[in-house]
Amino acid sequence: MRVGDSDRHCCRFYYTGRVHSQRAVHWRSSARQVIAGRMSGRVGDLSLKQADILVEFRERIEDILPDLPAQHDHYLLRWLRARSFNVQKAEAMLRKHLEFRARMKADTIVEDWKPPEVIERYVSGGMCGYDLEGSPIWYDIIGPLDPKGLMMSCTKQDFLRTKIRDTERLRRECQKQTQKLGKNVESITLIYDCDGLGFKHLWKPALEAYGEILTMFEENYPEGLKRIFLIKTPKIFPMAFNLVKHFLSEETRRKIIILGSNWQEVLCKHIDPEQLPVAYGGTLTDPDGDPHCRTMINYGGTVPRSYYAQENGVKVQYDHSVTIGRGSALTLDYFITTPCSLLRWQFASDGADIGFGVFMRTQEDSRGQKLGDMLELLPSERYNAHMVPEDRTLTCPEPGTYVLRFDNSYSLLQSKKISYTVDILLPDGHIQSTKSSIEDGQLE
Repeated sequence: MRVGDSDRHCCRFYYTGRVHSQRAVHWRSSARQVIAGRMSGRVGDLSLKQADILVEFRERIEDILPDLPAQHDHYLLRWLRARSFNVQKAEAMLRKHLEFRARMKADTIVEDWKPPEVIERYVSGGMCGYDLEGSPIWYDIIGPLDPKGLMMSCTKQDFLRTKIRDTERLRRECQKQTQKLGKNVESITLIYDCDGLGFKHLWKPALEAYGEILTMFEENYPEGLKRIFLIKTPKIFPMAFNLVKHFLSEETRRKIIILGSNWQEVLCKHIDPEQLPVAYGGTLTDPDGDPHCRTMINYGGTVPRSYYAQENGVKVQYDHSVTIGRGSALTLDYFITTPCSLLRWQFASDGADIGFGVFMRTQEDSRGQKLGDMLELLPSERYNAHMVPEDRTLTCPEPGTYVLRFDNSYSLLQSKKISYTVDILLPDGHIQSTKSSIEDGQLE
């Protein structure tokens, strides 16, 4: 949808060959909902069937309720709406999210996670102000973003954790607004400033990373967006949007509003000018009078090459190197003998990314155990280790066989050479001997 220069407080849609106002389309949609007996699925607007499903949903997840960020109906209904009130699918989605929260330490990530300096300085965006309904506003500033420089300087997983941290900040801000205003605030307004969007933003590794972040949002923060304003969209925008739109749910796509040259006027219909930076058509400034409110919104910039991992003078010497054929994977078994030992891995790949995950064998005669039957400790993800070497650790709470798996099964054309080192640090500070030969690994 596009709001043009002649926006008369409603968007315009093309429907069966004729132009209808948004109000007319909304009226027809509402009429169909009434006829079909459908409601919005929100507190105070539930059909009898939806209310029954909510009761059933609460009973089914009673065992995990205390571990959720919130237990009220507003929160639970978000998961039901995301799965069209299919209670089985909503339950599976929520239980998977709880595993995600534990794995990413989402409950404490705001306090405990500090991104690398390059992310803090050069990833653009920030929270600034509230819309007319009290929802926080987040700005994404696309133009100054340097995707290649950032991905050459830090890992894709650092980006993901940073986005989780920002999302958790916004979730907490919604809770504060709920208490302050005495009404439920559960979603944010997002403003995408697309000025300067260019081909550098369509770099394939950056698009893949952005797609993973969008998928993470859709799977773990449903109904977190109220509306998305896209402003200053250049001619290249349709191409860029086509590359990422398949990561978005249909419901999220419906919330996207593309504004024309009168975007400042439209924003002021949804946001009080006192809550909108001067640079975006309002009257808000920083205490020093900065119209861009840079104390709240980071405008990023080109990443200096001194941040690049491959050029900063740090050279890692790895113990092993191996080539993993196209469509193949390599599993490495490490037997931990002492509880609470630390398993550390470092690896780099040549030329392209590589999948990697950590598992634990659960059968007594486990050498032939299938991957799907193992305990998943770190889900397999694709790492841009050809640009930034990976270096992480995992605490092993109990003895057993821990499996590091390098995955190239998704690549049908290209073999991958990886170099790696694995250490086991015992609780007393000593290092447990590890396997030293690639023959100890198993190619699949």
